[in-house]
Amino acid sequence: MFTGIIESVGTVISISGLPKGLRVRIDTNLASDLIEGESIAVNGVCLTAVSISQDSFAADVSPETARVTSIAGLKTGSIVNLERALAANGRFGGHVVQGHVDDVGGIIEIVREVDFWRVKISYPDVLRPYIVRKGAIAIDGISLTVARIGQSELDVQIVPFTWEHTNLNSRSSGDQVNLECDIIGKYVAQVLKSSYFEKDA
Repeated sequence: MFTGIIESVGTVISISGLPKGLRVRIDTNLASDLIEGESIAVNGVCLTAVSISQDSFAADVSPETARVTSIAGLKTGSIVNLERALAANGRFGGHVVQGHVDDVGGIIEIVREVDFWRVKISYPDVLRPYIVRKGAIAIDGISLTVARIGQSELDVQIVPFTWEHTNLNSRSSGDQVNLECDIIGKYVAQVLKSSYFEKDA
């Protein structure tokens, strides 16, 4: 489990094909603290760290993960958000993030507003029931608060610290982003749709 508080950014240094899927190698200052087989969120996607060196690690991306996330669109030099799984005694600074991306959205515009930034992002219709104004959403693994909801887009406000310490400052209009809605909202929606809890007529 993650919380959407980005620990560091990394740089993709290689992408290679596997018989099925991809292997991505990322340069990061977190590498020396990683343990083979542990989970790490890369742009909000839960992956497993393998082939760890002093300054980089690799992660294998399954065909399904490549299909439903923006990971397949990474290139050498891409800047990615990184977060290790939350330790049991760690501070819970964001919200519950599983690293299981719901869908991919797109950056429509990034506008600077004095010391802050407003980012407008498109989202697919299927996610609309799970997006709530002032609720939490993970965008490329970053725990953010929804400031405004439109019919097919949402706005988030970015504070200077988040802008400086995530990959948002390297993104531009047209870029794809991974979206993960709040798991609590998804469970509530599932229960409300389920006939399991309906009383017998």
